[in-house]
Amino acid sequence: MSDSSTPGITIVLHPVSDLEKAKPVYAALLGVPPMADSEWYVGFESGGQHLGLLPGGGPQGLTSPVAYWQVPDIEARLAELTAAGANVTEPVRDVGNGRLVATLADADGNAFGLVQDR
Repeated sequence: MSDSSTPGITIVLHPVSDLEKAKPVYAALLGVPPMADSEWYVGFESGGQHLGLLPGGGPQGLTSPVAYWQVPDIEARLAELTAAGANVTEPVRDVGNGRLVATLADADGNAFGLVQDR
């Protein structure tokens, strides 16, 4: 195992069928307006956490919320997790602004993600 711990969940992505209906619900829940607002993604920042809304599950085709764990070295953590039995469902990719993400599943098919900010 790596010698660095995982700081915690920093991003949760929610698939939604209707952004316009979902947006005010999450704005009311978090008490802040969206910091990113487009037809393909709506993102909120609150209390050091990021919550994203993806219409139709986004390019990942999400069907349920996915929590992304912040890690200092995404490639090293990905190697550890696959060695431990996790399956990569979406390989590491750059989503912009120096942010790398990957999505995995445990043996029961539960999805979780990794995020590294460079």
